[in-house]
Amino acid sequence: MQINVIRKEYSPKSTIGELYVEGKFECFTLEDRIRAVKVRGTTAIPVGKYEVTVTWSDRFKRPLPLLMNVPNYAGVRIHTGNTDENTEGCLLVGKTRQPDFVGESKAAFNALFPKIQQALQREKVFLEITQQNAPPELLSRAMPPKARARRAPAPRAKKTSAAKPQVNRAGVRRAVKRPAPKPPAKRVAAKKKASARSR
Repeated sequence: MQINVIRKEYSPKSTIGELYVEGKFECFTLEDRIRAVKVRGTTAIPVGKYEVTVTWSDRFKRPLPLLMNVPNYAGVRIHTGNTDENTEGCLLVGKTRQPDFVGESKAAFNALFPKIQQALQREKVFLEITQQNAPPELLSRAMPPKARARRAPAPRAKKTSAAKPQVNRAGVRRAVKRPAPKPPAKRVAAKKKASARSR
């Protein structure tokens, strides 16, 4: 079964559309306002085609239609409600419409839901959202903040053999003397021979 939602009326608060089942007008819809950049809980879902199933809703404590695989959204359903305060990204249905409002929502849902349930018993159900004449100011994308130039890390100082300062118990810094390097074995042997001759 094919369901089409055509968005037609836009305001800074909500989006009003018309819902068609197999090409026949069924009811009106209300969604959050459209935005180019999502704001959680107050943004209509992207236009596109979504498979519809029916699952249990913990929020409403009953089975409801669920739109699957909506990019960057979860739990998008079709349910009752009247204004954008009831949507949170979902689709509300109603028999009548006014600016930022749909009425007779329960009657619209009770007529639509059985059609979806019956269709799912024999085939897949898809809902496609399109929009007509959306005002450009509602679609303007916020400019992302300029990325700060990353500074190159300062080169690390090479380790030297100089004595490293240490702090004693009194908090006084003192230099630690490194032991003198041992002489080569040949020099040690020559010194031993010289001392033996002098005896």
